Amino acid sequence: MSINEPSSDAVARTAPWVQLRSAAFQTFIYKKMIREASPDARPGSSVTVYDRHGKVFGHGLYNPRSEIAIRMLNFTEQPLDGPYWNDILARAVGLRRKTLRLDDTTGAYRLIHAEGDDLSGLVVDRYADMLSVEVFSLGIWRQMDLLLPILHELAGTRHHRVTVDERVQRHEGFQAQTMESENLPSSVKISENQVRFRVDFAQGHKTGFFCDQRDNRQRLSRLTSGCRVLDLCCYSGGFGLYAKVLGRAEHVTCVDLDENAVEMARRNAHLNETRIDLVHADAFPYMRQMLANGRSYDVLVLDPPKLIFGRNEIEEGRRKYFDLNRLAAALVAPGGVLLTCSCSGAMARDDFVSLTVGAARLAGRQSQILDVTGAAPDHPVSPRCPESAYLKAVWLRLH
Repeated sequence: MSINEPSSDAVARTAPWVQLRSAAFQTFIYKKMIREASPDARPGSSVTVYDRHGKVFGHGLYNPRSEIAIRMLNFTEQPLDGPYWNDILARAVGLRRKTLRLDDTTGAYRLIHAEGDDLSGLVVDRYADMLSVEVFSLGIWRQMDLLLPILHELAGTRHHRVTVDERVQRHEGFQAQTMESENLPSSVKISENQVRFRVDFAQGHKTGFFCDQRDNRQRLSRLTSGCRVLDLCCYSGGFGLYAKVLGRAEHVTCVDLDENAVEMARRNAHLNETRIDLVHADAFPYMRQMLANGRSYDVLVLDPPKLIFGRNEIEEGRRKYFDLNRLAAALVAPGGVLLTCSCSGAMARDDFVSLTVGAARLAGRQSQILDVTGAAPDHPVSPRCPESAYLKAVWLRLH
């Protein structure tokens, strides 16, 4: 039976609709799981989803062009209408503003965390008066005119920038131009736990400043008093500045391959009226050179960009993570701390822990696992989508 060939009892269903061959309470429904779809179920449509027995399974956003054919948003009989969007967005914003009370401590946080907030395909970060929106599905893109006013009202913000990565556009089968509010500022200044940052939207890759490491940055600052600290893949200097400003580190060196990132870190150091060493370099040759020079560090942070974008890239990504961690472990002074991170959702937490310990062993180091942490709580995890627990931060003491 064709995917668009209606069955005999289609008249009893709420259109547009999709019926599944098999059903599981998971966010992502793949093409092979679909039995049929109504003729009016178009790419980007909100659809009622039925199980193989013809009972309502839930509602989602449909796109037969994508490998993820349906992104499930609920498993109830409530349609994806105006009241639904108001309620689901209010619930997400309420977590940050009422439950976590993030406005009291930071001007930057994750307002919407895709699957973690039952809003698959939508990521929104708040920076002061501005919303940085990333769209990952055609269905969400088609809802943006409805969603943006609701988000601004709930968050009390005025400006927005909406982007769709080119990779997403290819996978989802549509083209999109960046959407910006009138008089959008090119940058804003925010304070996070009394450390100040300038968030530059024109230069920053992804969303300009990474809110997910907030709690890990603060935790690291408690370990750096009087220490020599190396912050590798530093981006805008988050870990290094926390180590210096809050942690009173003796000396901090921040390294990044992106020249714009190094300049952002430089401006942030000036904003905090502090001094850190900034190096424009690739982490691999830099670490090899420091080893050749006999350098070591009391605390080393390794937080590379995403290295695995799909399951077909896992082995290559593992090799890169292993080599990075082997070199990093060799640079940590005896009794020092290595904080090593992965934001690749395709790599499981236990696999990453084993990899880091194995890399340290190959570097001739013995490890103590102090802790394994993840993203800050404004990045909640959905039990139906384990990939939403993408960030792994392994804290090792090395001997």
